[in-house]
This record gives sequence, C-alpha cells and structure tokens, in this order.
Amino acid sequence: MALFNRAWKLSAIFAAALLSFPAFADQPGKFDFYVLALSWSPTYCKQQGGNANPHQCDVQSPFRFVVHGLWPQYERGYPASCKGVQQRIDRDIAVGMEDIMPSHGLVFHQWRKHGTCSGLEPESYFALTREAFEKITIPGAFATLNKRGKAAPATVEKAFRLANPGLKDEGMAVTCERGELEEVRICLTKDLEFRSCKSVDRAGCRTDSLFVPPPGSR
Repeated sequence: MALFNRAWKLSAIFAAALLSFPAFADQPGKFDFYVLALSWSPTYCKQQGGNANPHQCDVQSPFRFVVHGLWPQYERGYPASCKGVQQRIDRDIAVGMEDIMPSHGLVFHQWRKHGTCSGLEPESYFALTREAFEKITIPGAFATLNKRGKAAPATVEKAFRLANPGLKDEGMAVTCERGELEEVRICLTKDLEFRSCKSVDRAGCRTDSLFVPPPGSR
C-alpha cells in the first residue's frame, strides 16, 4: 500500500508539472496566416493628446491609415515574442518605415512581439509588411475625409470590401476604442492573399455606429 501511495503521489506531481507548461512553445515561422492591422491615426492622436507620438500627430502633415503591425496568427490565438531570434533591429529599418509606421518605438515593439515569430529576417519582415500595406486599397471616403464622420462597422467593412476585390466580410474586422474607429484588421495568407478568419472576425466592434475623427484631431 505504501508503494502504491508513493507511486500515486509521483504521478500526481508529474501531471501537475505538465499542466504548468504550455502544450508547445511558439516557434518562428510556425503559424497559419497573417493579420494586417491598419490603425486610423486620427483616433490615436485625438485620444492620446499630449502623450501621442509627435511625428505621427503633426497637425501640419497628419497621417490617415497607418500600419500597426503584420501579425502571425494561429487559427485560434497567435504566437508572440518567439525565442532564439535577435531582439534588436537596426534603426535604419525604422527610418525606412516612417511613411507607413511613423513611430520608431512601434516598429521596434512590433518586431519583438510579432516579427520574431514570422520566421523572417528583420529586413524581409518589414519588406513584407510594406508589401501587405501596398496590397490594400484604402476606400476613397477615408482618403478624402476632412471632418468628423460617423459610420457603422459594417459600413466600414463594406467600403474596404468594395475597394478590394476578393476581400470578404469574414476576412476582416473593424475595431473601436471609446466609440471611435480604431483599426481595420485584414487577414492574409503567408503569400498575402485574402482569406477568411473567423476568430478575428468575431473580435470586431459590435456597436451600431462609431465616430471617425478627421486628420489633425488632437
């Protein structure tokens, strides 16, 4: 009986140890698809006010949609901060991304959290990020908006769908912050083709309408 009890205790300890570790560690290059997150910069500038990045929120040359990041995804969840990959990247990469990712701090953070899981070298990862951004046609309404607007998330999705043949409602999500347009997140294959992504689509903004701040908002 004592031997049985000892064996049972050892089995319980072993099982508890297994439960304390993840089923697998995130590995660079091991993911299913990408999400391209496009942030509506005026919302960030308005909500952050004096704490906003000064370059991104220069009222003389305001940004509109900018890249938040290109995020490797699993069908459910996502890898993050993969190990065994260089964490620091050359500042020249951030300088080269300023036109679509105006914050150097954002570029460095995106590499550490998401780029390290892409399986790509930093230069290739940000080149792919630019390619993904350039693949997307921004609807004309957002390219010309110059005063506060209002729209339903479904209307924003429709505008992007009509401007980008092949993009479906179930392949993107609109997110909001404090009742204002935050981001449009678009799902792409590793080859940057449009694809569906139920988990991302379900996480979209559920409000009936949201406000769209104009460029230059502070």
